[in-house]
Order: sequence, then structure tokens, then C-alpha cells
Amino acid sequence: MKKLITTFKNIFAIEDLRIRILNTLGFIAIFRLGSYVVLPGIDPNRLQSNSEGIFGLLDTLLGGAFSNASIFALGIMPYISASIVLQLLTIAVPYFQKLQKEGESGRKKINQYTRVLTIVITAAQSFGFIQTINAEAIVVDPFWFSITSIFILTAGTMFCMWLGEKITDKGIGNGISMLIMIGIVSRLPGALIAEALSKQLNGALIFILELIALYFIVMAVVMLTQAIRRIPIQYAKQVGGTTQYSGQRQFIPLKVNAAGVMPIIFAQSLMFIPSLIASIWRDSSELAASIGTTFSDFTSWQYNLLFGILIIVFTYFYTAISVNPDQISNDLKRSGGFIPGIKPGLATSEFIGQVLDRITLPGALFLALIAILPAIAMLFGVTREFSAFFGGTSLIIMVGVVLDTLNQVESYLLMRHYDGMMKSGKLKGRTQNIAMAS
Repeated sequence: MKKLITTFKNIFAIEDLRIRILNTLGFIAIFRLGSYVVLPGIDPNRLQSNSEGIFGLLDTLLGGAFSNASIFALGIMPYISASIVLQLLTIAVPYFQKLQKEGESGRKKINQYTRVLTIVITAAQSFGFIQTINAEAIVVDPFWFSITSIFILTAGTMFCMWLGEKITDKGIGNGISMLIMIGIVSRLPGALIAEALSKQLNGALIFILELIALYFIVMAVVMLTQAIRRIPIQYAKQVGGTTQYSGQRQFIPLKVNAAGVMPIIFAQSLMFIPSLIASIWRDSSELAASIGTTFSDFTSWQYNLLFGILIIVFTYFYTAISVNPDQISNDLKRSGGFIPGIKPGLATSEFIGQVLDRITLPGALFLALIAILPAIAMLFGVTREFSAFFGGTSLIIMVGVVLDTLNQVESYLLMRHYDGMMKSGKLKGRTQNIAMAS
């Protein structure tokens, strides 16, 4: 406890770090306040009475802003969608590939395209969001509400994107990821209270066991996020003038879960298709009606089996497009590096590809297990709200953002010659981008 108190004192003793933390808290407060500002033209009383059945899809990631029909109802999700689209275009379209290789100038152009695409996506999603609200009959004047709300929701999303960029520049951590995490964490206290009340005194032991299980699940996700496979790299000896420099030995860190949370997002976006197709023949076929009912229930084994398979497939797909063994091999060859015992060029590329395939399989299986854990938790009696924190997108995002933020705080402490967040003086995995050994 004394070590923890000393660490917090050291954190706030560093002026730059203290200012960044306070800036981050201020930007987060603005974001949370905006999620409670209801769109003009909505009857708040009707919205409150219907909030249980409206807009539940994105509530977990947006901290209730979606169901509140607030000015931040779409949050930064359109920006995330636009970023994914541009990321895929940099792989498939030569023009964007060229921009990606142009360095800082190319990155700025890609960011401009991302912002423009964000506006387009936000406008389209705003229209669908407004139509849903009009269908619920909670709007005072539907005509003027539809016109003004498209502009307000688009401006709200762009403001959230601006907040995220400001957190990145003047705060601590990745701003966009931080806003998503805050939206998720904001629902945790309510979920905990609801779970505790549902168990009452007779179920106190069960509630404690649930918290213990959640702790071990979080630790497992931390291990998945931090796990890497290090491939040793040897650099040739160099001669400068009359001095000969010995070759350095470094490592290529290949993450076991290189795809992050993207496979779950991609798989989740496709899981509505079976029930959608089945609904077309629901009235004329009992089989279609059964399929539609089965895949509308995310606790059914059929739903989770298909969900898990899709996650495994998308994990391999996203890893393949995000980690390029050929490019790694070429970069090593240009810099004079090589893998001991492996020939440079094609042999190196094939070796890296084989290692990547082997470590991706356990990572994909574990990611699929984490994704279906909320459904398993519900089968054991956990409430729907609390079960969302037992796995899936929410837990992986929270763990990733917290680790990234701790890494940044750790760097500030070590630069000022303070002890780090751990007793050893450094957070494990802090320097996993390049781990060097003599």
C-alpha cells in the first residue's frame, strides 16, 4: 500500500504528466456530460419510459448515449468505421498503398479522407437513427426534428472525434480508444449493483465467486493481449573507419493476438444475417422460423458455434492483412539483418509466415472463447448487464486501453528516474516493440 501511495505521489510530482492527466479527466467529463444532452424535439418523459427497449445495440460501447438519444448518440463509432474502411483500402487500392508509404504527408492525406468519410457515414447512420426514433413516437415535431438532428448528430460525432484527438495530443493514452473505454466503464457500477441486488443475501457467496471468476478472466485477457513470440534477429558487423562494431542482436515481436478486437467486431456484424434471411420465409416455413429464433438468441449453442468459427476465420484474415511477412523480410534485408539459420529473402518470409500461422491458431481459439464467455455467464445466472464484462469486445477494449495508458505513465516515471508501476521498476511488456539483448 505504501508503494502504491508513493507511486501516485511520483505521478503527480511530474508537472507534464499531472497536466496531461487533468486534461484527460476534463475531456472525459465533457464527453460524459454530452451523452446526457437529449436531442432537441424529443419528449424526455417518453424517452425514459421506452429506454429499456430502444437502441440497445451500441449502448455498451457508448455508455448509454445511444438509448438516451443524446447529441453524442453515435459517438465516435462512425469514425471507427471510416478508419476500418481506409485501413482496408490501403491494402487493396494502389493509390492508398502509395499514400501509406509517403510518411507524414501521406498519413495526413489518409486522415483527411478518414474525416470526410466519417461525415458521410455519420449522415447515413443519423438518418437511420432518426427513423427509429420517429417510429417510437417520442418526437414532438418529426419533420423539423429529422432535418435538425442530422446536422446535430454529425456535429456531435465530429466533436467526439476532436475530443479524442485532443486527449491523444494533450492528455494521456489513445484518445479514441479512451472514449470507447469510458463509455463501457460507465455502465460497470450500475451492472455491479444490479447483479448484487439480484443475488440478495442468499446469493452473496455466488456473487463473490462471480467476482473471483471475473478477476481470473481479466488476467487471462491481459495475458492474451501481452503475449508475443520473439524471433531473434542478428545484424552483421559494421566497420567505421578503423573501428569495428559488433553485430547487434534484436527480436521481432509477433503478437499472439495481432488482430486485436477486430475479428469480434467483424463477426458480430455478420451474426444478424441468418435471422434476417430466415425472417423472409418465417411465415411460410417452420424451419426458417426455427432458424430465426435460434440465431436471435445469443445464448444458444448454434449461435455461439457460428460466432466462434467466424472469429477464428476473421482472426486469420485480419492478421494476414495487418502483418506482412514479405515486407518484414525485405526490411530486414535492407537493414543488413537476418534470422540465424535462415537465408535472407524468400526463406525468411516463409519462416515468419509459418511462425505467424502457428501462434495465430491458439490466439484465435482463445479470442473465440473470450467472445462467447458473456453467453456462458448468462447461462450460469449472471444478469445480462454484468455478463457483458465477462468477455467480448468490452473486456478486450478495456484491458487494451488500460495497459496502453499504464505503459505511457510508466515511461514518464522512468524518464524522471522514479520507480515504475511495478516493484521491478518497469511494467512487463512496456518495451515489447523491440526487445534487445546483448
